[in-house]
Amino acid sequence: MHNFDFVKPSSLAEAVKAMQAEGAQALSGGQTLISTMKQRLAAPAVLVSLTGIAEMKGVSVAGRVMTIGAATPHAVVAKEAAKAYPALAALAGGIGDPAVRSRGTIGGSLANNDPAACYPAGVLASAATIVTSRREIAADDFFQGLFTTALEEGEIITAVRFPIPDRAAYAKFLQPASRFSLTSAFVARTGSAVRVAITGASENGVFRWTEGERALSANFSPQAVKGLKANADDMIGDLHGSKAYRAALVGVMTARAVAMAMA
Repeated sequence: MHNFDFVKPSSLAEAVKAMQAEGAQALSGGQTLISTMKQRLAAPAVLVSLTGIAEMKGVSVAGRVMTIGAATPHAVVAKEAAKAYPALAALAGGIGDPAVRSRGTIGGSLANNDPAACYPAGVLASAATIVTSRREIAADDFFQGLFTTALEEGEIITAVRFPIPDRAAYAKFLQPASRFSLTSAFVARTGSAVRVAITGASENGVFRWTEGERALSANFSPQAVKGLKANADDMIGDLHGSKAYRAALVGVMTARAVAMAMA
Protein backbone atom coordinates (compact mmCIF):
# COMPACT_ATOMS: atom_id res chain seq x y z
CA MET A 1 0.00 0.00 0.00
CA HIS A 2 1.27 3.48 -0.89
CA ASN A 3 1.58 6.33 1.61
CA PHE A 4 -1.40 8.67 1.82
CA ASP A 5 -2.87 11.43 3.96
CA PHE A 6 -6.06 10.74 5.92
CA VAL A 7 -8.76 13.34 6.56
CA LYS A 8 -11.96 12.76 8.54
CA PRO A 9 -14.34 15.72 8.13
CA SER A 10 -17.25 16.22 10.51
CA SER A 11 -19.49 17.98 7.98
CA LEU A 12 -20.35 17.72 4.31
CA ALA A 13 -18.92 21.19 3.68
CA GLU A 14 -15.58 20.10 5.11
CA ALA A 15 -15.64 16.94 3.00
CA VAL A 16 -16.33 18.87 -0.19
CA LYS A 17 -13.41 21.15 0.57
CA ALA A 18 -11.12 18.21 1.33
CA MET A 19 -12.05 16.55 -1.95
CA GLN A 20 -10.55 19.51 -3.82
CA ALA A 21 -7.06 18.33 -2.91
CA GLU A 22 -5.06 16.74 -5.70
CA GLY A 23 -5.42 12.96 -5.67
CA ALA A 24 -8.23 12.99 -3.12
CA GLN A 25 -10.53 9.97 -2.89
CA ALA A 26 -13.69 9.62 -0.82
CA LEU A 27 -13.72 6.71 1.63
CA SER A 28 -17.02 5.38 2.90
CA GLY A 29 -17.13 1.74 4.04
CA GLY A 30 -13.91 0.94 2.21
CA GLN A 31 -14.95 -2.60 1.36
CA THR A 32 -13.59 -2.28 -2.19
CA LEU A 33 -11.21 0.68 -2.00
CA ILE A 34 -9.03 -0.63 0.83
CA SER A 35 -8.60 -3.97 -0.93
CA THR A 36 -7.58 -2.32 -4.19
CA MET A 37 -5.13 -0.09 -2.32
CA LYS A 38 -3.57 -3.14 -0.67
CA GLN A 39 -3.10 -4.65 -4.11
CA ARG A 40 -1.62 -1.35 -5.35
CA LEU A 41 -4.39 -1.03 -7.92
CA ALA A 42 -5.37 2.32 -6.43
CA ALA A 43 -3.10 4.94 -4.89
CA PRO A 44 -5.02 8.01 -3.70
CA ALA A 45 -2.89 10.76 -2.25
CA VAL A 46 -5.60 11.73 0.25
CA LEU A 47 -8.36 9.59 1.75
CA VAL A 48 -11.37 11.65 2.78
CA SER A 49 -13.38 9.57 5.24
CA LEU A 50 -17.14 10.17 5.22
CA THR A 51 -17.83 8.10 8.32
CA GLY A 52 -17.80 11.06 10.72
CA ILE A 53 -20.50 13.07 8.93
CA ALA A 54 -23.73 12.66 10.89
CA GLU A 55 -25.87 14.37 8.23
CA MET A 56 -24.99 11.56 5.79
CA LYS A 57 -26.29 8.77 8.02
CA GLY A 58 -29.69 7.36 8.89
CA VAL A 59 -32.99 6.24 7.39
CA SER A 60 -36.10 8.44 7.33
CA VAL A 61 -39.55 8.17 5.77
CA ALA A 62 -41.84 11.00 4.68
CA GLY A 63 -45.07 9.90 3.06
CA ARG A 64 -44.20 7.38 0.35
CA VAL A 65 -40.52 8.33 0.11
CA MET A 66 -37.65 6.81 2.04
CA THR A 67 -34.37 8.71 2.30
CA ILE A 68 -31.16 6.92 3.24
CA GLY A 69 -27.97 8.77 4.06
CA ALA A 70 -25.11 7.68 1.83
CA ALA A 71 -22.85 6.78 4.78
CA THR A 72 -25.46 4.46 6.30
CA PRO A 73 -24.15 0.88 6.69
CA HIS A 74 -26.01 -2.02 5.13
CA ALA A 75 -26.85 -3.48 8.55
CA VAL A 76 -28.60 -0.26 9.58
CA VAL A 77 -30.64 -0.20 6.37
CA ALA A 78 -31.61 -3.84 6.91
CA LYS A 79 -32.98 -2.94 10.35
CA GLU A 80 -34.44 0.54 9.90
CA ALA A 81 -36.01 0.10 6.44
CA ALA A 82 -37.73 -3.17 7.31
CA LYS A 83 -41.13 -1.69 8.15
CA ALA A 84 -41.49 0.85 5.34
CA TYR A 85 -39.62 -0.90 2.53
CA PRO A 86 -39.09 -4.58 3.41
CA ALA A 87 -37.77 -5.56 -0.02
CA LEU A 88 -34.94 -3.05 0.22
CA ALA A 89 -34.23 -4.06 3.80
CA ALA A 90 -34.01 -7.70 2.74
CA LEU A 91 -31.59 -6.74 -0.04
CA ALA A 92 -29.34 -4.91 2.44
CA GLY A 93 -29.50 -7.79 4.90
CA GLY A 94 -28.24 -10.22 2.28
CA ILE A 95 -25.12 -8.31 1.27
CA GLY A 96 -21.83 -10.03 2.09
CA ASP A 97 -21.33 -11.22 5.66
CA PRO A 98 -21.89 -9.47 9.02
CA ALA A 99 -18.50 -7.73 8.84
CA VAL A 100 -19.25 -6.33 5.39
CA ARG A 101 -22.74 -5.25 6.41
CA SER A 102 -21.41 -3.42 9.46
CA ARG A 103 -18.89 -1.38 7.43
CA GLY A 104 -20.12 -1.20 3.84
CA THR A 105 -22.43 1.69 2.93
CA ILE A 106 -25.07 2.33 0.33
CA GLY A 107 -23.20 5.36 -1.03
CA GLY A 108 -19.97 3.44 -1.38
CA SER A 109 -21.71 0.61 -3.21
CA LEU A 110 -23.39 2.95 -5.68
CA ALA A 111 -20.26 5.00 -6.34
CA ASN A 112 -18.29 1.81 -7.04
CA ASN A 113 -21.05 0.31 -9.23
CA ASP A 114 -19.72 -3.24 -9.21
CA PRO A 115 -21.56 -5.23 -11.92
CA ALA A 116 -22.61 -7.84 -9.34
CA ALA A 117 -23.51 -5.51 -6.45
CA CYS A 118 -27.00 -5.65 -4.96
CA TYR A 119 -27.84 -2.00 -4.26
CA PRO A 120 -27.73 -0.81 -7.89
CA ALA A 121 -30.60 -3.18 -8.70
CA GLY A 122 -32.70 -1.85 -5.83
CA VAL A 123 -31.97 1.75 -6.74
CA LEU A 124 -32.68 1.29 -10.45
CA ALA A 125 -35.87 -0.75 -10.01
CA SER A 126 -37.18 1.73 -7.43
CA ALA A 127 -36.56 4.71 -9.75
CA ALA A 128 -34.63 6.25 -6.88
CA THR A 129 -32.85 9.60 -6.94
CA ILE A 130 -29.16 9.85 -6.04
CA VAL A 131 -28.50 13.11 -4.18
CA THR A 132 -24.94 14.42 -4.36
CA SER A 133 -22.96 17.38 -3.09
CA ARG A 134 -23.80 19.16 -6.35
CA ARG A 135 -27.11 17.90 -7.77
CA GLU A 136 -29.75 15.19 -7.97
CA ILE A 137 -29.40 12.33 -10.44
CA ALA A 138 -32.16 9.96 -11.54
CA ALA A 139 -31.24 6.29 -11.26
CA ASP A 140 -31.79 5.82 -14.99
CA ASP A 141 -29.06 8.39 -15.65
CA PHE A 142 -26.67 7.39 -12.87
CA PHE A 143 -25.45 3.94 -13.92
CA GLN A 144 -23.38 4.23 -17.08
CA GLY A 145 -21.60 0.90 -17.43
CA LEU A 146 -19.03 -1.33 -15.76
CA PHE A 147 -17.75 0.49 -12.63
CA THR A 148 -18.90 3.73 -14.29
CA THR A 149 -21.41 6.29 -13.00
CA ALA A 150 -22.49 9.86 -13.69
CA LEU A 151 -20.43 11.13 -10.75
CA GLU A 152 -17.93 13.84 -11.60
CA GLU A 153 -14.51 14.30 -10.03
CA GLY A 154 -14.84 15.41 -6.42
CA GLU A 155 -18.59 14.79 -6.32
CA ILE A 156 -19.92 12.99 -3.22
CA ILE A 157 -23.11 10.97 -2.89
CA THR A 158 -24.90 12.33 0.17
CA ALA A 159 -28.23 10.45 0.17
CA VAL A 160 -30.56 8.25 -1.86
CA ARG A 161 -34.31 8.90 -2.10
CA PHE A 162 -36.53 5.88 -2.75
CA PRO A 163 -40.18 6.17 -3.82
CA ILE A 164 -41.76 3.25 -1.96
CA PRO A 165 -43.57 0.96 -4.44
CA ASP A 166 -46.83 -0.88 -3.85
CA ARG A 167 -45.11 -4.24 -4.15
CA ALA A 168 -41.45 -5.19 -4.48
CA ALA A 169 -39.00 -8.02 -3.94
CA TYR A 170 -35.39 -8.93 -4.57
CA ALA A 171 -34.49 -12.46 -5.67
CA LYS A 172 -30.77 -13.14 -5.38
CA PHE A 173 -28.93 -16.05 -6.95
CA LEU A 174 -25.94 -16.13 -4.67
CA GLN A 175 -22.38 -16.84 -5.75
CA PRO A 176 -21.43 -18.72 -2.54
CA ALA A 177 -17.75 -17.82 -2.35
CA SER A 178 -18.05 -14.06 -2.83
CA ARG A 179 -21.71 -13.64 -1.80
CA PHE A 180 -22.12 -11.33 -4.78
CA SER A 181 -24.96 -11.89 -7.24
CA LEU A 182 -24.49 -14.45 -9.97
CA THR A 183 -27.73 -13.12 -11.42
CA SER A 184 -30.37 -11.34 -9.35
CA ALA A 185 -33.58 -9.43 -10.01
CA PHE A 186 -35.30 -6.59 -8.16
CA VAL A 187 -38.93 -6.09 -9.17
CA ALA A 188 -40.95 -3.02 -8.13
CA ARG A 189 -44.60 -2.37 -8.98
CA THR A 190 -46.39 0.96 -8.49
CA GLY A 191 -49.91 1.02 -9.83
CA SER A 192 -49.75 -0.86 -13.12
CA ALA A 193 -46.17 0.19 -13.88
CA VAL A 194 -43.43 -2.36 -13.23
CA ARG A 195 -39.68 -1.88 -13.20
CA VAL A 196 -37.23 -4.79 -13.28
CA ALA A 197 -33.52 -4.33 -12.61
CA ILE A 198 -30.97 -7.10 -13.10
CA THR A 199 -27.55 -7.30 -11.49
CA GLY A 200 -24.71 -9.82 -11.74
CA ALA A 201 -25.55 -10.87 -15.29
CA SER A 202 -24.36 -8.25 -17.75
CA GLU A 203 -20.87 -7.20 -18.80
CA ASN A 204 -22.25 -3.64 -18.77
CA GLY A 205 -23.40 -3.78 -15.16
CA VAL A 206 -26.90 -3.32 -13.76
CA PHE A 207 -29.67 -2.87 -16.33
CA ARG A 208 -33.44 -2.64 -16.69
CA TRP A 209 -34.99 -5.66 -18.35
CA THR A 210 -37.57 -3.89 -20.51
CA GLU A 211 -39.02 -7.06 -22.04
CA GLY A 212 -39.83 -8.34 -18.58
CA GLU A 213 -41.26 -4.96 -17.57
CA ARG A 214 -43.67 -4.99 -20.51
CA ALA A 215 -44.85 -8.51 -19.76
CA LEU A 216 -45.33 -7.82 -16.05
CA SER A 217 -47.08 -4.49 -16.60
CA ALA A 218 -49.72 -6.41 -18.57
CA ASN A 219 -49.88 -9.35 -16.16
CA PHE A 220 -48.10 -9.17 -12.81
CA SER A 221 -47.50 -12.85 -12.23
CA PRO A 222 -44.57 -15.27 -12.50
CA GLN A 223 -46.26 -16.86 -15.52
CA ALA A 224 -45.94 -13.60 -17.46
CA VAL A 225 -42.17 -14.04 -17.78
CA LYS A 226 -42.14 -17.84 -18.03
CA GLY A 227 -39.89 -18.81 -20.89
CA LEU A 228 -38.53 -15.29 -21.36
CA LYS A 229 -34.80 -14.71 -21.19
CA ALA A 230 -32.48 -11.80 -21.82
CA ASN A 231 -30.21 -11.37 -24.83
CA ALA A 232 -27.14 -13.51 -24.15
CA ASP A 233 -24.77 -11.36 -26.21
CA ASP A 234 -23.99 -8.92 -23.38
CA MET A 235 -24.08 -11.43 -20.56
CA ILE A 236 -21.06 -12.38 -18.45
CA GLY A 237 -19.58 -15.78 -19.27
CA ASP A 238 -17.17 -17.30 -16.76
CA LEU A 239 -16.46 -20.44 -14.74
CA HIS A 240 -19.60 -19.82 -12.65
CA GLY A 241 -21.98 -19.74 -15.62
CA SER A 242 -22.11 -19.26 -19.37
CA LYS A 243 -23.70 -16.31 -21.15
CA ALA A 244 -26.70 -18.45 -22.06
CA TYR A 245 -27.06 -19.64 -18.46
CA ARG A 246 -27.15 -16.10 -17.10
CA ALA A 247 -29.55 -15.00 -19.84
CA ALA A 248 -31.95 -17.76 -18.76
CA LEU A 249 -31.48 -16.87 -15.09
CA VAL A 250 -32.73 -13.34 -15.79
CA GLY A 251 -36.20 -14.71 -16.46
CA VAL A 252 -36.04 -17.28 -13.67
CA MET A 253 -34.97 -14.79 -11.00
CA THR A 254 -37.49 -12.20 -12.16
CA ALA A 255 -40.27 -14.77 -11.83
CA ARG A 256 -39.07 -15.62 -8.32
CA ALA A 257 -39.02 -11.95 -7.36
CA VAL A 258 -42.57 -11.50 -8.64
CA ALA A 259 -43.76 -14.51 -6.63
CA MET A 260 -42.10 -13.07 -3.52
CA ALA A 261 -43.69 -9.66 -4.13
CA MET A 262 -47.14 -11.20 -4.54
CA ALA A 263 -46.73 -13.14 -1.29
